[in-house]
Amino acid sequence: MLDADFFRRWMTATAASVDREADRLTALDSPIGDADHGSNLQRGFTAVRAALEKEAPQTPGAVLTLAGRQLISTVGGASGPLYGTLLRRAGKLLGDDAEVSEELLAQALRAGVDGVMTLGGAAPGDKTMVDALVPAVDALADGFAAARDAAEQGAVATTPLQARKGRASYLGERSIGHQDPGATSSALLVAALAETAEAGRE
Repeated sequence: MLDADFFRRWMTATAASVDREADRLTALDSPIGDADHGSNLQRGFTAVRAALEKEAPQTPGAVLTLAGRQLISTVGGASGPLYGTLLRRAGKLLGDDAEVSEELLAQALRAGVDGVMTLGGAAPGDKTMVDALVPAVDALADGFAAARDAAEQGAVATTPLQARKGRASYLGERSIGHQDPGATSSALLVAALAETAEAGRE
């Protein structure tokens, strides 16, 4: 079973990963976006980390809801609302339970990803964060490590795609050949989940 501390550590691990990878995310965003994806997410997850330290939510659902709220209020562009929707929708489904099962977390993340697809109008193959998130939630039944690998493969697989949603879609065929920054940052979120689970077993 997974408690609030697990979810706080997941969000903290994500913040650390975004800190490390911010320059790479911005470099990926530079040719097909506004060259601010890394700095925007870094600001957002820094705010998430600070809010969790200050408020220390006591349930998994409350941790994700708070994190989503912080991202919506601090991250510019589309990323804030999309990541915020992902985490808030998942947090809402987890409810007020003090501990949740891995199966319930998988259901919650699927609900969150459905919310992202509804908000952004994106489907797999559109060269967005959905291309990492959908394979990840599909693979969660096989464990967190499988989800991490699926998200990473999904992110890399966006490189030859032509963007059909988001800022990159304005470039048409010029978006081909660039890995999607949103899919890449989504893979970081899933990798941090796997890292947190592995650390808890040691």
